[in-house]
Amino acid sequence: MDKLFTTLVFLLLLSSQSFFAQQTTNTFQELERQQAELQMQKNLKDNYKMLEDRIYQLKKEQKDLETKKKNLSKSDSNLKATKEKIEKLQLANQKIENKITTTSISEEEIQKQRIKTKENEVNIQKLKLNQITQEKELEKAMSAI
Repeated sequence: MDKLFTTLVFLLLLSSQSFFAQQTTNTFQELERQQAELQMQKNLKDNYKMLEDRIYQLKKEQKDLETKKKNLSKSDSNLKATKEKIEKLQLANQKIENKITTTSISEEEIQKQRIKTKENEVNIQKLKLNQITQEKELEKAMSAI
């Protein structure tokens, strides 16, 4: 009976050690799984942060490009308006010259018309200078994009 009891105790001890060893292995695996999960969450959080930063940067670049596009459009429309004004004044001068040469008007009226023509020429020259400046602004706006 003693041998039987000893054998039974021995088997009981072996089974309990195996149970504790299995429990320890499960706990170690659980810790590893938790660490892996924490690392994954940290990586995910870092990736979201990088994405948010990149989105912010892209939105800022988009806003800058839209501003540059507006400046380009504005420069282009200003240049077109100046060209139209120059053409209008040149056409007015041609009409005045035709009026002077084709109709018989007094010397005083001819002088008035010539003065008006000279004033238009001065305005045309001013507009041409303005046009050069606007062309440079347009080139600058184009190169910025």
